[in-house]
Amino acid sequence: MLTLQELSDRREIEDLMVAYCHAIDQHRWDDLDAVFTPDAVIDYRVFGGPKGRYPEIKRFLAEALPAFAYQQHIISTSQVRLDGDRATGRTTCTNPMGLRLEDGSVRQMSYHLWYIDVFVRTPAGWRIAERGEEVSHTVNVPE
Repeated sequence: MLTLQELSDRREIEDLMVAYCHAIDQHRWDDLDAVFTPDAVIDYRVFGGPKGRYPEIKRFLAEALPAFAYQQHIISTSQVRLDGDRATGRTTCTNPMGLRLEDGSVRQMSYHLWYIDVFVRTPAGWRIAERGEEVSHTVNVPE
């Protein structure tokens, strides 16, 4: 049986994941400051992005994502393992996106993946200290 602290920790981590999705989808880059630790290592290489520390990745997102007419990060089936002030997680994400093309049209495509995370408890609450991605599949993504 989970303790009240474990229930609280799990809910706070779930809220953290939701905050990430909303910040990304609404291009609210500064909201990510409450999601990641300042020295977080984020690895987006499996889909052609960079690997780096949070400040570098935040700049990358702000520059790269406006190329898309829309995106919607839909997360589910999180598997979180708590270990005191650290936790690990594996969360399913479906991410439909609309890529703006030169002719003005929008190409519907989607990424299907798992986020592989390390969470840490900080004085300000839970934060993501490490994020990686594992590919499930893609649909209609340009080569």
